[in-house]
Amino acid sequence: MTSSGRKMKLLVTGASGFIGHEVARQLARGGYRPRLMIRKAGDDCEICHFDADFVKADLRYPESLKQAVQGVDGVLHLAARATFENYAALKPSILEGSVALMQAATDAGVRRFVYSSSLLVYSGSRAPVTATTPVRPVLDYGRIKVETEKQLADMAASAGVAFSALRLPHVYGLRDLYFRQMQTGFMILPGLGRNIYTHLHVTDAARAIIACAEQGYAGILPFGDRRPATWNAFLDQVKPHYPNARVIRLPQWLALLATTLLTPFRHIRPNPGLETPGAVRTYNFNLAVEPDLVWKDLGIAPEYPTIFDGVPAAATTTLDIGSLLNAVR
Repeated sequence: MTSSGRKMKLLVTGASGFIGHEVARQLARGGYRPRLMIRKAGDDCEICHFDADFVKADLRYPESLKQAVQGVDGVLHLAARATFENYAALKPSILEGSVALMQAATDAGVRRFVYSSSLLVYSGSRAPVTATTPVRPVLDYGRIKVETEKQLADMAASAGVAFSALRLPHVYGLRDLYFRQMQTGFMILPGLGRNIYTHLHVTDAARAIIACAEQGYAGILPFGDRRPATWNAFLDQVKPHYPNARVIRLPQWLALLATTLLTPFRHIRPNPGLETPGAVRTYNFNLAVEPDLVWKDLGIAPEYPTIFDGVPAAATTTLDIGSLLNAVR
């Protein structure tokens, strides 16, 4: 709510993406009528039924962002090139695009800005990640996220904008990569799955992002659910819902070799995927986050506090949607 008691006008970038879709859905259902930014006609095919306004803009073209931010109270910035490529490939959208968006927002008088960052600003560690754990990115993806956080935070401080950056863990749910692969009946896990990672249901990721905007939360923190778990434990929860799916666990060295050999051919794909040596390395990190970070500050609790609550809910939803689509066909 604003000081006048009306619902805030919030711009969502990346609204057609996995997390952005859920953020847009929750805002629309909550009576916010968000403004959803799309890059081109057709990007709104899965969100066009939301009670929302749409604006066409592109992070790579700063002039196009002026209309997108005009008249909004806050920005929920979820758009990014979600691939583990080199710094030069990531820079135009993640760094330069985010800085251009913040500049347009501050010029338009926006006072709240929420940025979706990543746990990959850290390197793997047996010790839990806390609020004071120093960043030490291994990949260019993590490096550029750190640099983007810093530049956005500096710009926000100068302009009096409440800025928050949430360092997201593995977010799962409807439309998640894992569930889509399991639906096809085949999945390759680039590692043995014994390392501990922090997970988060997409519903809770969206709730926290929206709460940051609502409360004008300022801070940069990692967060996740309340019980980090191994990839094996995660897949053990998913597998019963897809009994015919086959999971192949490749040793890390073999997965690294395979992705290294495939790297020269990635440019022929229309949408670069995550099958890179960098992705293999991140799958094998130990990244457990202290459970109450962000949640305690926001005064809310996760709806799905563990994968044992969230995975069955996500799988059931996915199966219901799949059954509906098959019935329509």
